[in-house]
Amino acid sequence: MSQALHVVILAAGAGTRMRSSKLKVLHPVAGQAMVDHVYQLALTLKPRQITLVYGHQGDQLKAHFDHEKVNWAEQKQQLGTGHAVQQAMTFMQDDEDVLVLYGDAPLIQSGDLAHLASKQFVLTAILDDATGYGRIVRSGEDIKAIVEHKDASPAELKIKEINSGIIQAPATRLKGWLQQLSNNNQQQEYYLTDVIALAAADKQPFQAIQLADAHAVKGANDMQQLAELEDIFQQRIRRQMMQSGVHLIRPGTVDVRGSLNCGQDVVVDKGVLFEGDNDLGDGVKIGAFAVIKNCQLAAGTQVEAHSMLDGVITTGACAIGPFARLRPGTELAAGSKVGNFVETKKTQLGQNSKASHLTYLGDAVIGDGVNIGAGTITCNYDGVNKFTTTIKDGAFIGSDSQLVAPVTVGKNATIGAGSTITKDTPDEQLTLSRSRQKSVTNWQKPRKK
Repeated sequence: MSQALHVVILAAGAGTRMRSSKLKVLHPVAGQAMVDHVYQLALTLKPRQITLVYGHQGDQLKAHFDHEKVNWAEQKQQLGTGHAVQQAMTFMQDDEDVLVLYGDAPLIQSGDLAHLASKQFVLTAILDDATGYGRIVRSGEDIKAIVEHKDASPAELKIKEINSGIIQAPATRLKGWLQQLSNNNQQQEYYLTDVIALAAADKQPFQAIQLADAHAVKGANDMQQLAELEDIFQQRIRRQMMQSGVHLIRPGTVDVRGSLNCGQDVVVDKGVLFEGDNDLGDGVKIGAFAVIKNCQLAAGTQVEAHSMLDGVITTGACAIGPFARLRPGTELAAGSKVGNFVETKKTQLGQNSKASHLTYLGDAVIGDGVNIGAGTITCNYDGVNKFTTTIKDGAFIGSDSQLVAPVTVGKNATIGAGSTITKDTPDEQLTLSRSRQKSVTNWQKPRKK
């Protein structure tokens, strides 16, 4: 019978090579802090408890996990990974298995761990260049010892199987081995890896579980390594997208920083960036160099090149862009169009309504079959408060009009080009506000002196 699981996440490292005021584990990979990936992995394993070991800049970590139910174990001095896990011992219960993860190693996946309940193991990988990694010294499937690179003999340095640092063991055994650790090594640190040799000596050896993807062991200690993790993570996401049927025209140029769900026959052109949580329906097409953030795009939605969408919801097939900027609160119905150099914010556009170019629509409720002429502005802000513009079904707004909110344009009404509308306009009628055209005689164009 499986024991309860206790996940310990080590996140106390100073990360000095990052050369950043931000705590190392809070640097992002694919739009999320490295430690968030690890924490979410832990949650998928349904643990009884999670303990975060913190130290340097620990206030940042606590603020980041302010609303999460975790144990906090402080490592006041960074004296090695074994010392870090020792700080979590007070939370370990005898009927638990303890899994140790690392806050700066976000590439481990739930599939790597899901089948390992109640096993005593070390995750390992085969690397062509094992420089800097602890080497696995085996006896069959069992591990005799893990030797750190700096302490390895010439023969041990030839070993290609390396330690990921991720281990799992029953709490009762692990606590006993942790209490026996020594810092008699070149670094004068308490190595978690020394637990493996102690276990072998007690005839309770750890098993080596080899990862199929050797990249999964990688962590980040500097910005170059962080960029390498980003590349690996993005490659995984693109591969999953294409395997699920998404057509990526230039895969290596597409980035996903968050979650992305796609229906069938979705096409994504080069240079597209997805941020936050996005949902794309069947047949959605995203043009080159678009930025899509926290959007729900219904089946058939077409986004042209260089458009920026943030918090947009489409409820049917519609056209957006190119060079459109749609801000949070924008909702587009089937058949609607938001064209080039149009900006929207907190605006509802009804079925078959169009704002084809050079327009700002903010805090607006626009009905069905409305045509918005070029250069139209909903003047929604008086310097203190925001107000709503309502445009009813079938209205026609002439080019270069200003609609000063709060104001309502009636059903099937027409607003003459160049008008400034400050009062509600009636249904079915033409409303305009501009002076009669005239020519001024004896007027001379100013000349340079």
